[in-house]
Amino acid sequence: MEMNAEHLSKRQFERAVRDLERITRHIAGRYIDQGVPLTWRLLHAIEAEAVADLGFAGRHEAALRELFARPENFQYPETDDVVDIASSDALPAVFAFAVDAYERAAREGRPQLAIAGH
Repeated sequence: MEMNAEHLSKRQFERAVRDLERITRHIAGRYIDQGVPLTWRLLHAIEAEAVADLGFAGRHEAALRELFARPENFQYPETDDVVDIASSDALPAVFAFAVDAYERAAREGRPQLAIAGH
């Protein structure tokens, strides 16, 4: 049975998204467990660690991994201010996964980890 290349690409992309989300949530979880608030600087560090993950690199082709790179025109602060995404229309995938992990932690009894603007 021959697979359609477009379907295979879609499946590969979906698998990569799930993998990157799992990796990002794991990284964010380490900071959540320590009670570290999500600052812009930490968000950039989480992003750098997630996209550099060797397992992620080994499981997915370079062209597919590049789809998750933050576009150069997506500039975000690199400060120690708590993340405030209220004015942001779009977030890169890793940012969105990390923010969601923190928002979940805040809803599940760790309000000190709430994201500014939420």
